[in-house]
Amino acid sequence: MRGRAWIGVVVIGLFALVGAWASAGEEHVLQVTATAYNSLEGQGQGDPTIAAWGDVLRPGMKVIAVSRDLIPRGLRHGTVVKIDGLPDAYRVMDKLAKRWTKRIDIYMGEDVAAARKWGKRRVTIRWNSEAAPDGS
Repeated sequence: MRGRAWIGVVVIGLFALVGAWASAGEEHVLQVTATAYNSLEGQGQGDPTIAAWGDVLRPGMKVIAVSRDLIPRGLRHGTVVKIDGLPDAYRVMDKLAKRWTKRIDIYMGEDVAAARKWGKRRVTIRWNSEAAPDGS
């Protein structure tokens, strides 16, 4: 009986792994221009701690803003994005002004020095086409 129970656990585990992989969706890879931003007075319009979709930004959050042309490509509100060369994953929670294309802006809280040090770079980003948490 122990052997059958163990096999059952393994089979259930395999189904769980296959299900998680299947629900992850297709991976997308894109090269974009990446700049950085802060949540300080004078940067952006209105309250600098309120993102375009209404989320409240706090220092330490791993957030990016995306140019609006990237939204139909799957970088919707809540999408998790990996930026090659950076250790953490970031979540799409903000939008850039309409004039920008193929661009992301990495949120760096109130650390102006870090944002300036980052500057403007070409980076590769990766994300899955799974539905965003808000269903968009």
